[in-house]
Amino acid sequence: MLVLLAGIFVVHIATVIMLFVSTIANVWMVGSSNYANISTGLWLLCNKTCTQLPVSSQDEASLKAVQAFMILSIIFSVVALILFIIQLFTLEKGKRFYVTGAVMLVCWMCVLIAVSIYTARFTGTMVYAANPHHGYCFILAWICFCFSFIIGILYLVLRKK
Repeated sequence: MLVLLAGIFVVHIATVIMLFVSTIANVWMVGSSNYANISTGLWLLCNKTCTQLPVSSQDEASLKAVQAFMILSIIFSVVALILFIIQLFTLEKGKRFYVTGAVMLVCWMCVLIAVSIYTARFTGTMVYAANPHHGYCFILAWICFCFSFIIGILYLVLRKK
């Protein structure tokens, strides 16, 4: 049981780190131009230098929603990690980690909404770039989507023995 708890804890920490990286780094879409590689993230457009991300007025609300839901997913993931540690030492034997699992599933839902909006609105639309494709931050966000769901379900099923 201790090995299972330790494994879940390690995967949860890895999920938090990947959520931070995917939100902060500016490599959600990558393309090339005549001069250099271009990458865009949730915040900046990077060529040789990084500048403010040019977004049309139609897509501005969508980008703000993606930014907000990714930040919320980080917050809920950290809260779930803290709750797990607190419940690990305060729950009686035989009790389940319901609160931790519920908070982690809220994190899962936030990642799902953010990545779905980004996929629907911004995939393949890079300014001044040819051959756009997804960067590692986009892929990390989908991995965090899977991990947060699995961890949330495991917390709901997991019983402290």
